[in-house]
Amino acid sequence: MTKSPNLESLFPSEADIPVEFNLTETIEQREYLVNGEMRQWHGKTQDVWSPVYVKTANGLEQKRIGSYPITDATDAMEVLYAAVKAYDNGRGEWPAMSVAQRIECVEKFTQKMIQKRSEVVKLLMWEIGKSLGDSEKEFDRTVQYIYDTIGALKDIDRNSSTFITEEGIIGQVRRSPLGVVLCMGPFNYPLNETFTTLIPALIMGNTILFKPPKHGTLLHYPLLEAFRSSFPAGVINTVYGRGNSVIPSMMESGKIDVLTLIGSSKVADKLKKMHPKVNRLRAILGLDAKNAAIVTESADLELAVKECMLGSLSFNGQRCTALKMMWVHRSLVDTFNARMAEEIAKLKLGMMWDKGVNITPLPEPNKPAYLKELIEDAKLHGAKVMNEGGGDSSKSLVYPALLYPVNSKMKVWHEEQFGPVVPVVAFDDIQEPIDYLIESSHGQQVSIFGKDVNQISELMDVAVNQVSRVNINAQCQRGPDAFPFTGRKDSAEGTLSVTAALRSFSIRTVVATKATPENKAIVNQIVENQESNFLSTRFIL
Repeated sequence: MTKSPNLESLFPSEADIPVEFNLTETIEQREYLVNGEMRQWHGKTQDVWSPVYVKTANGLEQKRIGSYPITDATDAMEVLYAAVKAYDNGRGEWPAMSVAQRIECVEKFTQKMIQKRSEVVKLLMWEIGKSLGDSEKEFDRTVQYIYDTIGALKDIDRNSSTFITEEGIIGQVRRSPLGVVLCMGPFNYPLNETFTTLIPALIMGNTILFKPPKHGTLLHYPLLEAFRSSFPAGVINTVYGRGNSVIPSMMESGKIDVLTLIGSSKVADKLKKMHPKVNRLRAILGLDAKNAAIVTESADLELAVKECMLGSLSFNGQRCTALKMMWVHRSLVDTFNARMAEEIAKLKLGMMWDKGVNITPLPEPNKPAYLKELIEDAKLHGAKVMNEGGGDSSKSLVYPALLYPVNSKMKVWHEEQFGPVVPVVAFDDIQEPIDYLIESSHGQQVSIFGKDVNQISELMDVAVNQVSRVNINAQCQRGPDAFPFTGRKDSAEGTLSVTAALRSFSIRTVVATKATPENKAIVNQIVENQESNFLSTRFIL
């Protein structure tokens, strides 16, 4: 068995950092976007520390990469009212625009965004410890998502450009915006996951309050000018500061029409309860997950190991779609554990710019201590660390730990680890993992590994009523973006695929009239003279 590396030695000195990836100077953000202007900030600021530590004469020191404004509730309310004013009960310039005009603005923004690629990619690396390749992939995938969203909206617009006549009533059904949207993204995909809610909400005619995640704030700074110059004043506004200081007053105002959050179900519950008119609040949420892999006795073991490795440890296991509990048939579990330990030993630990790196520094300061707590608790209740060096840590680096046998007395059974800890449970009866799926408070996805068609069918038919995606002989994942991305139970509310997101951030609205000659003449005149942006037979090619 290969011994784990000396983790401390993996941190670089300043001279070891490749020039093309280093930050030549800190980024001290002193402005934020509100009501179409870059407002200067002279108040308190929040230091931003990279998960990377640097070797110095005094030992390892955490690298400071910049700072951003800490606004308060008063500032947040000013930002809110800028969005409320821009929406103006649906009469504002943005919601009243035609679909074609809104698409033109989003295309203009995207071109400006592409020009900032290198800056954003570098900040993704330094702020959240994401590898160079994954940071580039996140940026490029986000751009593609925007273009896919534009294409999907054109399809919706074309399909809505006709009139329907039923029972003597003539009508046209189109989609209208919902109002003011509070958008909060996650730290693990701070660009992509944020934009998969922000862009569809924006392009459907809503006005936006955008609060960047705690880890992954500065990387949005290079894009603020692109937002400012691409959209009318007040259409997109940024909120900075501590969530518990700036969010409550906005929610309690009742002026937020849509809450979109990728994060914790506990946070989502608290925020929704703050709103004085809950039935008016639309929520589109991507929340906790504890996705299981079920490796049946007929599984191709090598395939299962490969997919479980990718599923559990890609980006350090910091993905909501990560595999977070491995159920393995007892006849295979010893071989599975041995092979997983061998594959973990092959993983490359290091800094984000290291070629082929698999495990990088963790951005959450308390995460290494939390993972150690999970591992020690599991050991206390009978589990062992099956790979040499598993759970070893130095500062923000944690060596992946393979835990076995895991049982329901352990914290790691119930809590989403969101890090490089891989729990394994042996089962004799297929009913055991089925019961786990049923009893779990989460219901996002599951991966089933096997060759027995009857058993896969049995598992699949149970799982589709417990989770929202069943993966056969493959890891859990979000993509392709055309597929629905949602969850049951405490894992999600609303659906985030390209087309579904457009529907989530809008509502079907009908203009109808009795099909009399007089009414037909009115409708024809409106359409022929192009007097309405809503009622129209025009469509976008």
